[in-house]
Order: sequence, then C-alpha cells, then structure tokens
Amino acid sequence: QVQLVESGGGLVQAGGSLRLSCAASGRTLSAYTMGWFRQAPGKEREFVAGIRWIDGVTNYADSVKGRFAISRDNAKNTLYLEMNVKPEDTAVYYCATRLTTSYRYDYWGQRSQVTVSS
Repeated sequence: QVQLVESGGGLVQAGGSLRLSCAASGRTLSAYTMGWFRQAPGKEREFVAGIRWIDGVTNYADSVKGRFAISRDNAKNTLYLEMNVKPEDTAVYYCATRLTTSYRYDYWGQRSQVTVSS
C-alpha cells in the first residue's frame, strides 16, 4: 500500500505561482507512475499531469501544458507540481499513484484546495 500526503495548496493571484507537494511512503516507487488530478466546482475530476517514477517521463493535459511542471525527488519520495496559474485552475487537487503496468490509480492523496483570484 502507498500512503500519499499532500501539502502546498492555498490562495494565489492569477499570474502567480504555487507548488504542490505529495510525499509518498509505503512502497518503493520505481514500479509506479504518479499523477495530479483536479476537480473544479460542478465539474468532473480531470487528469492534470503524470510522471513515470523510474525514468521521469512526463505527460500533461493540454490545458496546463507550458504552465505546469510535474517533477519528483527520488531521495525524498516526493512528487511536485509547479503551477503558473489562471483563474480557471481553481480546483481541489489530488495526487495519485498507480502501478505503471496498470491504468487505474489506486492510491490517492487527501486533497489540496487551490484558489486563484483574478
């Protein structure tokens, strides 16, 4: 089992930056892919960005390409999401992880609220 603990959400002005962190424990992560998801009010949860832990290969939703950056720190077993934000990025953000060989994210963080003021 993998435990995920998020931190770093908050209130930020449009055009500003914010970094979310997700500390993982419980398993060696080399076999896992980690991702960030978000859910805005009245909308379904959507994929934001993902990273394959073993080699750092990343992918992003079109809506955040060029503005968000996902990364990981192997020594700290921590996932990050650096964001240059717009008002439409306001949402609850979740980190999650899955075995790289699976399509299903099995473990989820507790959520982080990100609010972007215009």
